[in-house]
Amino acid sequence: MSKYAHALDSLKSQPRTWLITGVAGFIGSHLLEALLKLGQRVTGLDDFSTGSKNNLTEVQWLVGAGAWKNFRLVEGSVCDLPLCREAVRSADFVLHQAGFVSVPQSIEDPLACNRTNVDGFVNMLVAAHAAGVQGFVYASSSAVYGDDATMPKVEEKIGAPLSPYGASKWIDEIYAAVFQKTHTFGTTGLRYFNIFGPRQNPGGGYAAVIPKWITTLAKNEPCVINGDGGITRDFCHVENVVQANILAATANDRTAAKVYNVAFGQRSTLLELHGFIAGKLKGRNLPLPPESPVYEAFRPGDILHSGADISKIRSELGYEPSVDLDAGLKNTVGWYLANSA
Repeated sequence: MSKYAHALDSLKSQPRTWLITGVAGFIGSHLLEALLKLGQRVTGLDDFSTGSKNNLTEVQWLVGAGAWKNFRLVEGSVCDLPLCREAVRSADFVLHQAGFVSVPQSIEDPLACNRTNVDGFVNMLVAAHAAGVQGFVYASSSAVYGDDATMPKVEEKIGAPLSPYGASKWIDEIYAAVFQKTHTFGTTGLRYFNIFGPRQNPGGGYAAVIPKWITTLAKNEPCVINGDGGITRDFCHVENVVQANILAATANDRTAAKVYNVAFGQRSTLLELHGFIAGKLKGRNLPLPPESPVYEAFRPGDILHSGADISKIRSELGYEPSVDLDAGLKNTVGWYLANSA
């Protein structure tokens, strides 16, 4: 039996209480869906600045009325420390997903990025430590690798951040390490690599290029590629992220500040991605998507090449990504077509 299967069986037999910050967001709502289907008790914290109540409505429909009774919503921001303390009350595990996730917007408004990603993160550390939670998992990012040219990316070697967003995630990791030293409070940071899947906002962060291109091609309009199409990314379906969060939360080591890459472990160019998505749209009674994208300038703050070495999370947590890019795109394209206006 895999470590993940064992973790799921253990949670089913002994339900726990979880706090998910950013619960109405893309990743947060998938974590909520998975945990409620496992019979867990979940509190969600969200101020709906980027999260969507439609995401919660869909989760409610997917899990059913019985499981939905185990969910408690606290509406508000991680920037509100008293509210963080109230939300984490009685929680065994915290999955901290709330955050400012756009690289371009962080350049335009670094103060807002810092307020949510740094101040809000420290608030959650303080509240979770005081509540005595058993596991604290937080969303970091591949953006912490910055200008480091090493490929694939390994956890022990990072460069200088290229955006306020990347800097904020690096600062979170520093705070987590210091908190472990000063408060003996273990944490696990997950460096997400271009996560995608259903319910992702086409205008949001992470791998927003995928929902944006799906919706654009479905309307028979050309996609925009920033750069020459040779930029590479390690696209990772959200189901793999759910696995990583559950494994990290239920791991036995509470004495360290751990950081892991979360990815599929394979890179694709943006031009290849464009072709994959166009291929998934063929034969769906839609106009044939344009074969040629439009090329524009590179965006400030973007990393040119990003791919992950996932051997550390495999060996230490037993992570084995189960959804590859092809299966993930099929699932994601189907969802966006079914939910298009």
